[in-house]
Amino acid sequence: MKNAYEVIDTVLITEKNAELAAEGKYVFKVHPKSNKVEIAKAVEKLFDGVKVKSVNVMNYTGKPKRAGRSLKMGKRADWKKAIVTLASGNIDVL
Repeated sequence: MKNAYEVIDTVLITEKNAELAAEGKYVFKVHPKSNKVEIAKAVEKLFDGVKVKSVNVMNYTGKPKRAGRSLKMGKRADWKKAIVTLASGNIDVL
């Protein structure tokens, strides 16, 4: 199993995610090869007094991008987003 700091990359803070936080749902950018069980254990370990109810994940593919004026195409990295619903506790991220 990966370290909790390797599973959770960062907290995604947007207007929509702030509204979800009021409902007890928090959005994280996670490692692309992590699964729901690892994400739930990592959140419970990193934030004390938190119990995870459910985890929903979404995979995103990186967009193709051009590098400067050249016609060579590159690609942004693929990434994974996790929405974690808490059964009890709060996370102070805002």
